[in-house]
Amino acid sequence: MNKVWKRIYKDKLSFAALVVLVLLYTAITFANFFAPYPKDFSSRKLSYAPPSNVYFITPENKLSRPYTYNYIKTFDAQSLSTKFKQDRSKKYYLQFFKDGKIVGVEKDGQFFLLGTDINGRDNCSRLLYGGQISLTIGFLALFISFPIGLIYGGISGYFGGWVDNLMMRVAETIMSVPSFYLLIILAAILPSGMSAAQRFALITVILALIGWAGFSRVVRGMVLSIKTQDYVKSAIAIGASRARIILKHILPQTSSYVIIAITLSVPGYILAESGLSFLGLGIQQPDASWGNMLKEAQGFSNILYRPWLLTPSAR
Repeated sequence: MNKVWKRIYKDKLSFAALVVLVLLYTAITFANFFAPYPKDFSSRKLSYAPPSNVYFITPENKLSRPYTYNYIKTFDAQSLSTKFKQDRSKKYYLQFFKDGKIVGVEKDGQFFLLGTDINGRDNCSRLLYGGQISLTIGFLALFISFPIGLIYGGISGYFGGWVDNLMMRVAETIMSVPSFYLLIILAAILPSGMSAAQRFALITVILALIGWAGFSRVVRGMVLSIKTQDYVKSAIAIGASRARIILKHILPQTSSYVIIAITLSVPGYILAESGLSFLGLGIQQPDASWGNMLKEAQGFSNILYRPWLLTPSAR
C-alpha cells in the first residue's frame, strides 16, 4: 500500500486528481456543513439573483471583516425585465462556524455565492446536495453490477462448453441493446408519484442491470486462461469444490483488471444519471442533481441573461 501511495504522490497529475476527488466527496458528504443554506431553502422574491459580492474593504478604504450587501429586485418598465441592484445602506457581515455552517451571514442578510435559480434557491447549496446523488450513484451501481459480472463471467469461463455458450449468448444479447436508449425507456415508465429516494434507488438498479454484461465477458476470457494454471489443477486434484476453486483461486486473480474496470466505469454511471436528469427522466425537481440543474442552466434566456447558472464567476 505504501508503494501505491508513493507512486501516486510522484505522479503530479494523479495526485492532483486524487486531491480534487477527496475535496469533492468531502464537500458532498458534509453538505449540511458546507452549504450556506438548507436543502429546502427557497425565496421567490430572489428568483435568479446574481452571485453575491464579498467585500473586505469599506467605502472609506479601510480593511474590514468580510461583508456583503443584500439585493433589491426592481422592474424595468422600458425593457420589461427584472433587475437586481445592491442595497448599500447596510452591510451584512459573514459569520464563520456558526449554527452548524462553515459560512453564513447575519440575520436578514443574503449570501448567494453562486446566485439563485428560478425558485430563489441557492445554487451553491443545491450543487453540494445534488452531488450527493450524482457522485454516489456510480459507486452504488458498481456494488450491484460488478459482483454479478464477476461471478457470471467466472462460472461461464470455468465450466466452458454449452454452459459457456449459453451464458455468453445471454450476455451478448444484453450488450447488443443500446444501453442509453434502454435506460431512457426504463426510466420513462417509472411511476410519476415516486419519491426522490425511490427514483434514485430504481435508477441505480437500472444502471447496474445493464452494465454487467461487458464486464462479465472480459472476466470470462481471463478465467479461461487462469483455470489452466498449475495451482488450479492442484486444487482440483485435492478435491476442492468448484465453488471454492472459482471464488478462492480464480476470481481473485482477476483483481488487477477489476480495479481498473471499476475506476473507469464510475464516470460512465455518473454521466448516465446526469443525462437522465437532464432529459427530465431522472431525479425530479425540487430535489437537486447535477443533471436537472444543467437542464435549467442551458435555457437560451439563461445563457444570455443569467450566465452564472453555467459559469459561477459570470455576472
